[in-house]
Amino acid sequence: MNVIEKIGLAALHRIDPEVAHDLSIRALQRGLAPLHGGAVTSDRLRLDLAGISLPNPIGLAAGYDKNGKVIAPLMKSGFGFVEIGAATPRPQPGSPKPRLFRLTDQQAIINRFGFNNDGAEVIGARLTARPAGVPVGLNLGANKDSTDRAEDFAQVLRVAGTSADFVTVNVSSPNTEKLRDLQGAEALAALLDRVLATRDSLTRRIPVFVKIAPDLQDAEVTQVASVVQNAGLDGIIATNTTLSRDGINGLHAQEAGGLSGGPLFRRSTRILALLHQETAGRIPLIGVGGISSPDDVWEKLRAGASAIQVYSAMIYQGLSLAPRLAQALDDRLARDRITLAELTGSGVGDWI
Repeated sequence: MNVIEKIGLAALHRIDPEVAHDLSIRALQRGLAPLHGGAVTSDRLRLDLAGISLPNPIGLAAGYDKNGKVIAPLMKSGFGFVEIGAATPRPQPGSPKPRLFRLTDQQAIINRFGFNNDGAEVIGARLTARPAGVPVGLNLGANKDSTDRAEDFAQVLRVAGTSADFVTVNVSSPNTEKLRDLQGAEALAALLDRVLATRDSLTRRIPVFVKIAPDLQDAEVTQVASVVQNAGLDGIIATNTTLSRDGINGLHAQEAGGLSGGPLFRRSTRILALLHQETAGRIPLIGVGGISSPDDVWEKLRAGASAIQVYSAMIYQGLSLAPRLAQALDDRLARDRITLAELTGSGVGDWI
């Protein structure tokens, strides 16, 4: 992190978190944020993820660029792939403010945004207009007042999905009432059937992932793994934010919403390892939750991830986090004389 980035982060952390987030988006739109210039890559870092060619396995999680306003600069920020959204069929304002809280001492965030976004048509148009470069995915959401959430996911896919390199079915946000109920075996199977049928009707085939919660019990993780394999899904993203507040204290600790950042690392990594065990490594997994250092990346890969995503740590460490993590991973792979494929899942037993 250079001096300019340190000064910028210090200034942003002196103001309201959501205002700071919006200012960071504007800075990227106006070319005021320092960018790496492209993805860090090498023969060691390149990989195929569900048919998607990635320059490195460090991705940006959904939630930062909800509306696809800064896709182009994010593609030049060192990430191997970027996910935007979540998009819902109709625009919606989300939850009342305040709805974003920093837990600085714990390097954590609580949010209850509630899928605030510009809607699938607008976001899809921005996706279509993006330049060529690193893969960009779209997180699919459902409107808060929807009477058929499975149809909402399918509709967003029809409207905006053809412009994405992959899509993610988000059934794990804690901020839309009863959305997590769709993770039950029967409901999830029906939902995925609807989404995959929609995908198969499009002019090109794109990978479909599902993003799950870290608050599932072991038996529920087993059910998810079974449903995903039976459906023929392309991958699983593990995990979203947690409702747990175990070990969390201080100002804002009991705010409603999903907790992300450092405290989520162990919980989300254990879910990841369980999924790798249940799927026998046959389905690509993307590890998310609490990643803030090269060691965290290494452990997520050992626990079964083929690639990882970050977001909350970027709030505390800046946009230069992605190239730092990618370069550190490349250096360690070279030093330990191990490939990404060999590393993935090599430490599952340490987490179960």
